[in-house]
Amino acid sequence: MSPGMTSEVDFAAWFKSVTGHDAPRAWQEHLAGEPNCRDRMIRIPTGLGKTEGVLSTWSFHRLGRCDDSWPRRLVWCLPMRVLVEQTEEVARKLAEAIPAEKRPKVHVVMGGEDGGEWFLSPEHAAIIIGTQDMLLSRALNRGYASPRARWPMEFGLLNHDALWVMDEVQLMDVGLATSAQLQAFREEDREKGFRPCHSWWMSATLQPEWLRSVDTEPYHERWMLNPCVIAAEQRRGGLWDIRKSLVTETIGPKDDRALAQRILSEHSNAPAGEFGRITLVVCNTVHRACGTFDALRVAGRTEGLELVHSRFRPAEREDWRARFLSRPACTADADRIIVATQVVEAGVDLSAGCLITELAPWPSLVQRFGRCARYGGSGKVLVVDRGRDEAICAPYTPEQLESAWGALQQLRERGVGLDALESHEESLSPEVRTTLYPFAPSQLLLRREFDELFDTTPDLTGADLDISRFIRSGDERDLQVFWLDLAKDESPPSKRHPLRQELCSVPFLKARDWLCGEETKTTRKPKLRSAIRAWIWDWLDGEWVPAERQSLLPGRVVCVAAACGGYTKDRGFNPESRVAVPSISLPAITRNASALGEADDQQDGEQLSFNPWKTISFHGEEVASEAREIANEIGLPKILQGLLEQAAYWHDWGKSHPAFQGAMRGRDRPSRSDLAKAPEAAWLKPPEMYKYLDNSEIRPAFRHELASALGLFAILQIYAPQHQALLGPWAELFALLRKPRQSAEQPPAPPPLVQRLLDCSAPHFDVLAYLVASHHGKVRVALHAAPKDQDYRDLDGRGLPIRGIREGDRLPSVALIAGEPPIPEVTLPLSPASIGLSERTGISWRERSLGAVETYGPAGLAFLEAILRAADVRASRLKTNDPMLALEEKV
Repeated sequence: MSPGMTSEVDFAAWFKSVTGHDAPRAWQEHLAGEPNCRDRMIRIPTGLGKTEGVLSTWSFHRLGRCDDSWPRRLVWCLPMRVLVEQTEEVARKLAEAIPAEKRPKVHVVMGGEDGGEWFLSPEHAAIIIGTQDMLLSRALNRGYASPRARWPMEFGLLNHDALWVMDEVQLMDVGLATSAQLQAFREEDREKGFRPCHSWWMSATLQPEWLRSVDTEPYHERWMLNPCVIAAEQRRGGLWDIRKSLVTETIGPKDDRALAQRILSEHSNAPAGEFGRITLVVCNTVHRACGTFDALRVAGRTEGLELVHSRFRPAEREDWRARFLSRPACTADADRIIVATQVVEAGVDLSAGCLITELAPWPSLVQRFGRCARYGGSGKVLVVDRGRDEAICAPYTPEQLESAWGALQQLRERGVGLDALESHEESLSPEVRTTLYPFAPSQLLLRREFDELFDTTPDLTGADLDISRFIRSGDERDLQVFWLDLAKDESPPSKRHPLRQELCSVPFLKARDWLCGEETKTTRKPKLRSAIRAWIWDWLDGEWVPAERQSLLPGRVVCVAAACGGYTKDRGFNPESRVAVPSISLPAITRNASALGEADDQQDGEQLSFNPWKTISFHGEEVASEAREIANEIGLPKILQGLLEQAAYWHDWGKSHPAFQGAMRGRDRPSRSDLAKAPEAAWLKPPEMYKYLDNSEIRPAFRHELASALGLFAILQIYAPQHQALLGPWAELFALLRKPRQSAEQPPAPPPLVQRLLDCSAPHFDVLAYLVASHHGKVRVALHAAPKDQDYRDLDGRGLPIRGIREGDRLPSVALIAGEPPIPEVTLPLSPASIGLSERTGISWRERSLGAVETYGPAGLAFLEAILRAADVRASRLKTNDPMLALEEKV
């Protein structure tokens, strides 16, 4: 039976069709048996099909049963990149087995230009896979390696209509705590939101107390209700019968030679079975893994020796699975030693007859044991204690290693097979369990901090709040590096942005020491070393600028000249290497940022307006059509669907400003003041892009969306100055404070679009104005002058511009909806940018924006923002002919 279209489809049949397995396991049926999606805990030992179980459950309910209460987006969050690549392969295989008309797209979020445009399809089912760095940073509105203007879209969509799967949480450290805090905040805002967002926490060693905090306490009991576990009566046969003997030993932290000899001895004595002779060595740090790898080569092991850690580029990792990190690679003639770090603790489909691991915290050891004899037979585990002093045991603590060593001594007779581990787990007292499974995150995201992250306005240097402390702790906070072949005096082209295959994760503190030199208490190294050339992206100027120590922050993307070294194909990131880094062969067409990527990654720029000539009204109707389609499919309340439609019609009104109209030139330019799109060749180039047609002025920081939003205030001033969204609540106060003004001439009857604006309540007006202003992600909560505004010469006393708009600027009378009367000419006020209460426009812009946040919650408002932005981008890509311009040509 193939997956059907009705709610009557059977899970067992669905599971078989999408996985190819004859029948689901009992725990997988239990997970899928609940028809309602909720937050929950999944505690399943390694090797028992967690990935397929969760994928098949979500796809069964969302796509098989067509249950709209289940979230559209399955967000799979993992602690390491290598796990992302493996989960991606399983997800793509499963998705391919789903009928094409219902098949979800699979997207990988790992930085780079080729991450997919999942954010442009809010109404479609999707599987989104990424590391905790990439996904949690986006859920906090500060997406690592993501264009700044895109942050709010991803923030809104990842906190709405999404099922988060936090996989292998024992490796996530503070990221686990952040995931629980985020879910608690979503619960608080549930009544304000529009679509549910749930979390599933998953690990073989997951402990309920790991998810408990002051903020999660009201929901914790419900989260723990009916957890998904393996019942005692189901623990028989298969993996449960595999015997894994245990040996413990002590080898000094500096004696890599002795460890190498022991590894070679164990490997040669291990029997070669059906799956070959494979020895897996797991070290606690990249440094120790590289040291062990080198010691094995010195000892004579040159063939069948592999090094695996997280500091390789994807380009070098691409063949790992085919060569040695998958079941097909475990053939009878396989003879290899794999030296790895924690990256193999989870998600790696590998069966080693012999596992040699450094002493680690108990949850990590349990995961490592799962890589031994994974396919059957028996195995041997050797745990090596290399010292428990604080300076030696990093990144762990002496207490963690002490408790793990004690547990190992209790299991030496029984071994560390699944059955033995589960029996040991059930015998633990609460006190011992707390010791074996400690969890004390160094940081806890507070509600106030989460709310403050809604504002993405940078300071004048382009800097932001550092959220890395909520994602990882200590030295594990990474930035992303890519290398380019550049001449001695050459800088990276502004259009050149990295692809996923080029990016290497590097701890930001190590990157600072590598690029700038090591600092001491008396010697500071704020600049790049003399032999180093490295750049970071400057959002304000839209170009690569030389890096400095303080700009090398977690989540940043750094471009380094290949001649500076720092990476080798066999060792990965290697700051001691001075050999030029080999480039990655990529198609030339993929090396440059997309138009959307360029537009989102700089404060200015009109790349999304590069299109055949179109008018504001025609483009507005196309955006309105896309917005209606998305909002209706999602099932938003009718009032919000109406606000999004209105925002679509108003959003580009500000393009009628003479600064924007003057940016488009050329002999074929239609003689109009309502153009929204123009071919790329028609645009003036910075710094003279926003020059009036009569060449009288230049507004280099101009943002048309702010002009559109300010125009809404001007409309109310004309037609309804006492509107509740303007001066209505304070009319009596202002009457006492100022002299009565003579009433202005009665305005003409408002066009239908203006009447819809006048019919808005004050809260709905504020949301509408916010959506209009934020539809490029560059004008949001704060209305601040840009650095380029500061250079403006004020010759007439009207003051400096804010984002290229001056007090008293005018928008001409233009039609925004074909067939309706034009909108009247208006004079733009800058008073909303002021602090406090304005006698012209009422409360400030910031107060209005924060009021909208309070009404819908930070994620709820960003969700609406994401819908309008997606509609605008989709409409901007349409290669349609504007009938107004076609008619004009005929005339």
